[in-house]
Amino acid sequence: MLAPIAWRTPPRHYGPWEQFASLLTEGLVAAGHDVTLFATADSITTADLVATAATGWSEDATIDPKVAECLHIASVFERADRFDVIHNGFDFLPLTYSGLVETPVVTTIHGFSSPRIVPVYERYDATTHFVAISDADRHPALHYAATVHHGIDTSAFAVHPMPGDHLLFFGRIHPDKGTAEAIAVAQRTGRRLDIAGIVQDERYFHDHVEPHIDGRQVRYVGPVDATSRSEVLGGAHALLHLIDFDEPFGYSVAEAMACGTPVVANRRGSMPELIDDGVTGFLVSDLEGAVDAVGRAGDLDRDAIRATAVDRFDVATMIDRYVDVYRTILDHRP
Repeated sequence: MLAPIAWRTPPRHYGPWEQFASLLTEGLVAAGHDVTLFATADSITTADLVATAATGWSEDATIDPKVAECLHIASVFERADRFDVIHNGFDFLPLTYSGLVETPVVTTIHGFSSPRIVPVYERYDATTHFVAISDADRHPALHYAATVHHGIDTSAFAVHPMPGDHLLFFGRIHPDKGTAEAIAVAQRTGRRLDIAGIVQDERYFHDHVEPHIDGRQVRYVGPVDATSRSEVLGGAHALLHLIDFDEPFGYSVAEAMACGTPVVANRRGSMPELIDDGVTGFLVSDLEGAVDAVGRAGDLDRDAIRATAVDRFDVATMIDRYVDVYRTILDHRP
């Protein structure tokens, strides 16, 4: 299992790709599979751990990201003959090593950061195996072994016994994620908004978010670690996910629903795959729709929302789907 090394696996706060690698690795080990995790040396895992970087480069400014990543990727492919399958959760760069080994390479594509990276995937389309994290994120030029939605540890989340009437923004603070739009909805509905997450775009935060933070109607609570996620997500009236890009998947969406919290999201990317409109949340197209949806969110059945999330997004479902992918690939090997 090749994890990214921007952050520890699992991440302390933010790190969705590292979170994916951790959940899949631990689930495979628990199911009896022999797994070696390639991640940072401070990672926490029940698998065999191989590390070339002491810690994530986002957590240590003295680490050169490219140098660390090159050594990290090489360490996997130099051991390729020891494994039945190499699962790449690292993006496109490891694909450039795949033609040098005979071990099948499965790549989970977490989205396309730019159209400029697509040629790498096209180059290795016929010789490796791609998994999409949503049907919405499938690229028309590529072939896929499967679509597998991300799984979450649903046992770590629960329906809050006394949810509040405030709204929640949960994610990286960036124009793509709609933090400013969440503030606008809170102001128009008269509800408090809690903003949780890392600041990824400092200028956006300074210009469009920070001026509204008053500690009363708009509060910034910072990053939230794993032990607090259920309380923060479950305690809200609704999660606002007013994205301004075609998001391939949204961990916070699945986690909020695992708490029974309705999600109000822009109808973009994978959101129609994750949210049952009018059942687990609402799909909207503008601020007016979001304001209206906030008013109706209290009518939704929180226990039913959680039951749907457990059925569709529990990590066990993801593990089973990936094992099917591995077995199919190995069964069809020459």
